[in-house]
Amino acid sequence: MEAVKEEVQALYRRLLDAWNRRDARGMSDCFSEDGESIGYDGSQSLGRQEIYMHLKPIFEHHPTARFVCKVKEVVHLGDYAAILRAIAGMIPPGGKDLNPKVNTHHTLVTVRGQDGWEIRLFQNTPAQFHGRPERVEQMTDELREELI
Repeated sequence: MEAVKEEVQALYRRLLDAWNRRDARGMSDCFSEDGESIGYDGSQSLGRQEIYMHLKPIFEHHPTARFVCKVKEVVHLGDYAAILRAIAGMIPPGGKDLNPKVNTHHTLVTVRGQDGWEIRLFQNTPAQFHGRPERVEQMTDELREELI
């Protein structure tokens, strides 16, 4: 079971590393052929090719912030499925610190395919904790520890 957790975490790190490299193909290749991505703004992309087509112009036309993350848990659901839950923050282009306004919860549903683990669903949910600014600061501080 520990090997599954490590493999799923490695998949998540590949996903975020591809984002940080601005690599749309690298990101989309982390997904199963029928994978789904739900973005921070609620946009939904279905299938590896649509995910690629959604990401490509973002990277071509917009400076993107760099993700910093902390995996909170990986739950093994059997031989062929696992869920990863993480928190993430972003460092703006040219910046040195996290922007708490874009903190997020990441949830991945992963499946074991023929060539290893793949993302079936990635959901990127804003973590603004409306009316509870102390929770935003707590999350930001927790993510800052990952910068060290």
